[in-house]
Amino acid sequence: MRSIPALALLATLITTAGCHSPYVAATVSNRTSQPIEILEVDYPSASFGTQNLAPGADFHYRFKVLGSGSMKLLYTDSTHQDHKSDGPFLKEGAEGPLAILITDAAVTWQPAPTVAPGR
Repeated sequence: MRSIPALALLATLITTAGCHSPYVAATVSNRTSQPIEILEVDYPSASFGTQNLAPGADFHYRFKVLGSGSMKLLYTDSTHQDHKSDGPFLKEGAEGPLAILITDAAVTWQPAPTVAPGR
């Protein structure tokens, strides 16, 4: 009978210590004085975006990197002007936080995600 609690503990430990799926936690921040009407972030194998990002607002998105390649930001401001910014190069398995800050002067990418050791 003592083996049942031990087996339950072992099953719990295996479940909680199981696989970790790497992902990038991106935050796109509009720090301009005008709304952004269309926003798209391209990354290796896919993209994400939103139709509207108000001044001072943030857009959060988590994604898994499959393949390797450079990121790119495309957006249209409230005057219907198109903008493009090239981002970091990502390798498959990249993970960590990524902030994309849009200001009136420039777009900054900080910091670039890193590939976890052993991946």
